[in-house]
Amino acid sequence: MTEAIINLDTVNPIEFFGVNNSKFDILKRKFPLLKILSRGTQIKLSGQADEVANARGRIGQLIKYLERNGHLSENYFSEILGEEDGNETAVVENENNNDILVFGPNGKVIRAKTQNQKLMASVSEKNDIIFAIGPAGTGKTYTAVALAVRALKNKAVRKIILTRPAVEAGESLGFLPGDLKEKIDPYLRPLYDALDDMIPSDKLNYYMANRIIEIAPLAYMRGRTLDNSFIILDEAQNSTDLQLKMFLTRIGASAKAIITGDLTQVDLPKNQKSGLAKASRILQGIEGIAHIQLDEADVVRHRLVKHIIRAYDKEQAREEEQEEQNREQYRKLGRPENR
Repeated sequence: MTEAIINLDTVNPIEFFGVNNSKFDILKRKFPLLKILSRGTQIKLSGQADEVANARGRIGQLIKYLERNGHLSENYFSEILGEEDGNETAVVENENNNDILVFGPNGKVIRAKTQNQKLMASVSEKNDIIFAIGPAGTGKTYTAVALAVRALKNKAVRKIILTRPAVEAGESLGFLPGDLKEKIDPYLRPLYDALDDMIPSDKLNYYMANRIIEIAPLAYMRGRTLDNSFIILDEAQNSTDLQLKMFLTRIGASAKAIITGDLTQVDLPKNQKSGLAKASRILQGIEGIAHIQLDEADVVRHRLVKHIIRAYDKEQAREEEQEEQNREQYRKLGRPENR
């Protein structure tokens, strides 16, 4: 007698088992000599070794298909189980459709929706540090959090650390009441929103209570060594040169990091420069560090956001051109620039 346990952590169990266990019943009918039990996100197989191995292989094909496509009809389910020659044609259909990042609560499918979001997912497999820079609405943070959740579910890391610089975006919030968590939560709300989409509330509360998922301001990273972790620095354009260097040197040997930011929305005081542009520039060409530049084509918010970004970019180019013309005029007149 041989036993095997198969985990369904990377797919939606409801999609695998079917409504009222309709697909699970097909699985049991296909392997009548096996005892097949389901418990939560696990399947337990018991029987002769060759039968267990065969069933395990078929279930692996089903999981692989679901990971890639997010949906599996009963016909395909039955077809994959019935392929006696081991042909995986049905499984590898849409081979390049590897845009599913993770499954959220109630079977919600979290996908990489644009080419650059898919590129983020692809390069994360081979690189330990990724710079994802682009305008608002391009899904930088959301995709990064999805990749972190996937890594945690796949046990590639032991914890997720999400951090942002606590910089006010143009308005003075003044003295915030409450404890430390209540003071910093307004700055970190976008990260909570992404997590709410991807992890059931009870499990998310467990993860946070046990520090498996940690959300903290950038300043609290100083002095730490972040190992066996997936670390996301969000809104990195609001970190100074020294802060970004500090963050990058916290990364441990078995960790991954994604740094996201929008260089057109720096909220630092006028006498402070953003460290993101410099870090992205001087870290080019280093093996293990990838750079993704997102643009208006990656915007996944309201359709008008693309037009808004395009208008601001056009106006910025016009202002820069005007400044250059003014400088040229001052040089011709032999006068210092008017600052």
